[in-house]
Amino acid sequence: MPHEPLTQADILLEGFLALETPEGFRAELIEGEIVVTPPPDGDHEDYISAIAKQVIRRSQADMDFSGNKGLKLPSGGGCPKSHVIPDGTFAPTELRLFRGADPWMPCDGVELVVEVTSTRAKVDREDKRRCYARGGIPLYLLVDRDESSVTLFSEPEGEDYGKRCSVSFGKSLTLPESFAFDLETAALT
Repeated sequence: MPHEPLTQADILLEGFLALETPEGFRAELIEGEIVVTPPPDGDHEDYISAIAKQVIRRSQADMDFSGNKGLKLPSGGGCPKSHVIPDGTFAPTELRLFRGADPWMPCDGVELVVEVTSTRAKVDREDKRRCYARGGIPLYLLVDRDESSVTLFSEPEGEDYGKRCSVSFGKSLTLPESFAFDLETAALT
């Protein structure tokens, strides 16, 4: 039986899924580009911890958190689906999205993803933002260490988010339903 020839996107995805990264490193396939990042520094992890504690303690709805959950997201153009690992992923506890999920799960039901900029800040500011918007993830929280700011992107519309709200470190940022609290960023200074 004849087989369909593999496309460049198929070959890229196959190569990506076969990658073996060194311990602590993580590989992502973002808009047709393989991105490998080293383990995060202590400040990066401190920011994620400060946000996760507030969300778990203060959200109106109970939320589950994962710091390393692989998400499959639609890509633009002829690229294979993006395979992205947010620094933080929140989903309503009642959905139990993480239980029994494959290493790369669909993003349906995810309420909020969090990224903290690192050496390749453009990836977090632009590339991942587009991926999350295309996936319909309602909220994307970006902690930008270079700008000393926190930005909440909401209302995903196609390739981007329709609304954004930024505050400097030290100021509070209101998170909408199902979180419904003011995220304090003083711990990020």
